[in-house]
Amino acid sequence: MYTQALDIPEPRQQVREADASKADGLDAQRQTQFDTKIDGDRKIEPQDWMPEAYRKTLLRQISQHAHSEIVGMLPEGNWISRAPSLKRKAILLAKVQDEGGHGLYLYSAAETLGTSRDSMLDALHSGKAKYSSIFNYPTLTWADVGTIGWLVDGAAIMNQVPICRCSFGPYARAMIRICKEESFHQRQGFENLLTMMKGTLSQREMVQDAVNRWWWPVLAMFGPPDGDSPNSALGMRWGIKRISNDDLRQKFVDATVPQAQILGVTLPDPDLKWNAERGHQGYGAIDWDEFWAVVNGNGPCNKERLATRVKAHADGQWVRDAALAHAAKKRVREIKEAA
Repeated sequence: MYTQALDIPEPRQQVREADASKADGLDAQRQTQFDTKIDGDRKIEPQDWMPEAYRKTLLRQISQHAHSEIVGMLPEGNWISRAPSLKRKAILLAKVQDEGGHGLYLYSAAETLGTSRDSMLDALHSGKAKYSSIFNYPTLTWADVGTIGWLVDGAAIMNQVPICRCSFGPYARAMIRICKEESFHQRQGFENLLTMMKGTLSQREMVQDAVNRWWWPVLAMFGPPDGDSPNSALGMRWGIKRISNDDLRQKFVDATVPQAQILGVTLPDPDLKWNAERGHQGYGAIDWDEFWAVVNGNGPCNKERLATRVKAHADGQWVRDAALAHAAKKRVREIKEAA
């Protein structure tokens, strides 16, 4: 008798199971609608239903992209006060401000997925969230600033232009403006280096040294080989990612080699040569051990960059508090005026 009683669901349990069954059916219908939009290359908007895995993938990618823009301000910001001329100082200051703006666009896009900016920043400051490995390398000379513009921003453009067609609307729209500004940054960096290469022997040597140090980390920026990138296939199925890591890296190398010839610098890869059969530049092996060491927190500047970012956030707390206090007073005043 007791066994029979235990086998009969309680009324509330029956309701819960019925609700779950109904939800499963509704989710299946929503999944079909989602897949139809993806297959039709239509945009998914924040108010649309989306699979939880899609939401999490977007949140991880967009927030890490935002973190990279914010942390990416630090290597060049270090040179604002040491720029060689007022013109160069103004250009660099504008560029660093652009990067801050890019981070804000992207945090805003990520917030539409139901997470708070505070939680994303907490993940960054605690080391839980990652940012691009490239921003954990030092900027030793002024030539590094130009090289970052030419190579790092050039690689960023190659990676980010396809995201303008991302299936998630807010991310795609944010990337349109970001890519326009990054394109300017790349040209500015190239012009900076071109000016130095027309200068003294010491300046030319400085540029070559910077290119030697940044070339391989920039190639690793595109991420691990396709076979070792577990998120790529699903990201491409969902239209979040449009081109694979290896294909993006190849496009970048093909585009950069003739630019290096115009500059008059040598790219530090003895295996870099044209492959007529493939129709692409061949290049040497990337040191993936170094890449993963940097990603896992053991790069030249990981601790320094994160500590600087955390300190800047803490130092700015009074500004955020003041803004909130002002907004609260404004709301009270508007309520009184409306009454």
